Amino acid sequence: MFEHTRAFSGFSVDDIPKARRFYGETLGLRVSEKHGMLTLHIAGDRDTLVYPKPDHTPATFTILNFPVDDIDAAVDELAARGISFERFDGVDDKGIFRDRGPLIAWFTDPAGNVLSVLQED
Repeated sequence: MFEHTRAFSGFSVDDIPKARRFYGETLGLRVSEKHGMLTLHIAGDRDTLVYPKPDHTPATFTILNFPVDDIDAAVDELAARGISFERFDGVDDKGIFRDRGPLIAWFTDPAGNVLSVLQED
């Protein structure tokens, strides 16, 4: 039934203008806005819808993962742009989890949704 449809993901935020600034300016993604909703135009033709929700509750899981070639460089650049990384057991001083699995660092958008950068092998 859906084998030829172009499905897409979406998530909610509580403030579209703030999300537009964060995703467009801070993260440097191409964004567009239509009907009060934001579209993130992610490389690989993977648009993601960001919609307003007055009673928004941040996702407690990672909603977007950004693969990078060099996680240390990515974390440094994001930190220079004002992004703080999640701190918990198992992450180093930069906020990178290096114990098992891919090298990964988590951060949140202004609405509290969890995002990550992870190093591709």
